[in-house]
Formats: sequence, structure tokens, C-alpha cells
Amino acid sequence: MTNSSNPSNAAADGIPRRTLGGLLGGSALAAVTGLAIPASASAASGGGSALRTEQPFRARTDRQSKRRPNLLVILADDLGWADLSCYGAPHIKTPNLDRLARQGVRFTNGYSASSSCSPTRFGLYTGRYPGRTHGGLAEPIANHSHGLDPAHPTLASLLKAAGYSTALIGKWHCGFLPDYSPTKSGWDEFFGNLGGGLEYFSKLGPLGEYDLYEGDATYQDLRYYTTVLTERAVEYVGRSHDAPWLLNLNFTTPHWPWLTEDDAETGAVIAAKIEEAGGGAEAYTALLHLDGGSVEKYAAMVESLDTAVGQVLDALRRCGQEDETLVLFASDNGGERFSYNWPLTGGKGDLREGGIRVPTILRWPARIGAHQVSHEPNHTIDWTATLLEVAGARPDRDYPLDGTSLAGYLLRGEHLSERDLFWRVRANRALRRGHWKYYQDSSGADHLYNLALDAREQADRAADKPQLLKELKAAWEKTAATLLPYPN
Repeated sequence: MTNSSNPSNAAADGIPRRTLGGLLGGSALAAVTGLAIPASASAASGGGSALRTEQPFRARTDRQSKRRPNLLVILADDLGWADLSCYGAPHIKTPNLDRLARQGVRFTNGYSASSSCSPTRFGLYTGRYPGRTHGGLAEPIANHSHGLDPAHPTLASLLKAAGYSTALIGKWHCGFLPDYSPTKSGWDEFFGNLGGGLEYFSKLGPLGEYDLYEGDATYQDLRYYTTVLTERAVEYVGRSHDAPWLLNLNFTTPHWPWLTEDDAETGAVIAAKIEEAGGGAEAYTALLHLDGGSVEKYAAMVESLDTAVGQVLDALRRCGQEDETLVLFASDNGGERFSYNWPLTGGKGDLREGGIRVPTILRWPARIGAHQVSHEPNHTIDWTATLLEVAGARPDRDYPLDGTSLAGYLLRGEHLSERDLFWRVRANRALRRGHWKYYQDSSGADHLYNLALDAREQADRAADKPQLLKELKAAWEKTAATLLPYPN
């Protein structure tokens, strides 16, 4: 049976796939199906070879394991759709993440739960639309007024109840002390920053406060933040664990300010401006680093992220946990100023594809085969449901999940039926069903795009498919009616 949600198998807007192949040729057909092809993949990075050897995803039902997996969930910050060489970046070398993709499954239609930092994290931690919680309505959280209610079940609290050890290393961004923190929401351990962006050396955030914590106490370390987080993560996975574990490893890289490990002097200038401002708009502007950065600097930051991930994965291998650890890598939203998003339009903060489609990679050697690519649409909250299922943890009946577990598709070869992916960000709205995407911009204008043929969202089909537009709009409004309203 044809899977209508799979762009690689279904006809695109009524044109048979075989005909499309003949009309467009290999590279163009790859673009239609969502498979990114590097313009000039580096042999050293393995990006080109990774794509040449990829096969359409197929569940390995012959692979079984009696052990519940460790769960390593790595979240990049503001990493764009094609910022990895295995997703098409011609100028960024990411050999470690390319290798991770070769060893598992690369998803071409992976999405974040929102187009900015904290609401996506609410989605990941709760498995629900960000608009189900008051803290998730802040897009993103920028003060002490909002946060993730400690009484709300989370991925960590549910796994902890099922016997997992839990840790969060890196960016939390779901509320500030004294009311909110990871240790109040199910994580046994926390080491990282509570807020959003921070200056990589001084650890000063836009509120003008020092923002590096171990548990609920500040921790002094003025080294480059990516290095500090990597060391902690390597130490955690290398321990002798008595139980399966969850590690949420949330890098701030490559979020602004645009600094590498060699930029301590520039970081000191930014930190001085933040201290002088004492928080507020001027401190935020200093941290935005609008007068700095470049494509080259951004590429170096992504490559440092790749190196960091490689060190953590090496630690997994050294301690013999590689086969039985499920590794999920994704980004919290689409790319920022210097991201390479081709062929998508838009970026962080909006609901066009560039703001919400993100690189997504899964590896679990004990259960999932290597060298695979999947075009199945999925988003952040699906992974929460998936992680809970593979770990044998039960969701809370009073807080039903909005995501769909992918475990049946990934492990048992089950058909993943067509379903809606939903987004709401203030005046913007979006819903994807199969190839089709309904999008309403901030002016209130409705648009309809066939993503299989038009990933750039340039050919608006709203006028010639009014009934489909009506159906998708009604589906969006039905879900939106169940969410909390935005405060005035």
C-alpha cells in the first residue's frame, strides 16, 4: 500500500514518481523527495559517500534486544536545515555527525515543535504542543515570569518512574529559579544554563545574570561553553551506571553571539557591554552580536559542535555502551543569520520551512540498521512519545501526549499513517498533511504549498485547491481551539 505521507513513494500532485524521475533527473528528483544533495560534499567529511550509500528506511525486525536502551538526546541550538555536510552544506565539514547519520537513519522531513528555543523544549520535555502550558506561550521565555510547572509530567519524570537515571546538561530555557529548573521537573542531575543565549566565556545572559549552574547552585567556569558541556557529557556517559539512563545534552552552539574558542577577547567586550547595561534591551542587543559574526565564523561554530558530539560518541564507544544507546540528534528550530538553509525559505521565528524543518538523525545499532534515509514527516513531540515507548515508560493519562510514537515504524515495520503536524506561533499558523502544507502569514493571508514539488514555498496553490485549503484550515482551527489562548 502506498504511504501517502512519504514523499519518496507517493505521487507528487498527481504526477507518477517514475514520470517525475524521467522529467527531472536524479538530483532534481532528490530535491522533490526531500533528500538533500550536497553541492560539493567533502570526501573528508563523508557527506557525499553518506548520501550515495543511503537506502530507503526499512525496519530490521530480525534485530531484538532484551535491554532497555540508554537515551542520548542531543539538541543543537538554531542549527539550520542544511548546516551539516550530510544535509547539503558545501562549506561546513561535519564528519562526526555525518558518521552518525551513516550508522543509522537520516530524516529529511524532521521538524521542530516550534520556530524558537523554549517552546520547542516544552514540546520535547512534555510531548505536547507548547500551547498546552502557560510557559509554552512565551516564545521564547525571556524573564522570570514563566516556566515549566514542576507538577507537569516530563520525559524525565516519566522515565525516572520507569527506573531510568536522568540528567540534563546544557541549555534548559524552561524557566528560572527559584520556581523552575530541571531538578524540579524530573532530572536527577543538571549542569548548564537556565536561560536562552549566553556569552560563551563569561556565562552572562541577556538578563545580565551569571547563568551556569550545577543543580540549583551557580558553578564558576569561564572557559568556552561548548568545551565545558562536552567534558561534563563525556564524564556522564563514561560512568558505571546501575540503571539505563536519559541524558538530554543541549548545546547552545551555534546560537549567537558568534564566538569560537579563539574569541575570548571579543567575548570579553560583549560581556562588558552586558554588565554595563545591567540587563534589559541594551544587554540583549550586545548578546545578539549584530555587529559581529560571518559565514566563516558560523561554519567554525558548527564544526566545533560536530567535534563536541564526536567526543561524546567516542566516550560511548569506549565504555561499551554504543550498541545499546539510542542517540537522537536534532535542532530546536531552524537556522539564524548565517545558516545554510537551501532550498528552504524563512528561518528562526517563522513557520515557513526554514524556521521549523531541522536536521534529524537517529542511531540505535542494537535495533536499527545503518545507511538509511527516511522521508517520513515527524516533529519534536513524536520523539518524546517514541522515547517513552522504547523505554517502557507510560505517559500520564491526565496529560495525554500530542505526538505519535514512531517505534512501530522504526522497530516493527508498521505503516505510519498520514497525520497532521501542527504549529501555532502568535499570528502565524501552519499545518502539514502528507505533501501539503497550510500556512497563514502574519497578515492573515492563507497559503497552500505542495512541499513535494515546492520545498521553497513559492508556488501558492490556495486559489486552485480551495477545498483542500478549507479542510486543512479547519483542521488547524480544531486543534488550536484546544490550546491555551495567548495572553493579551
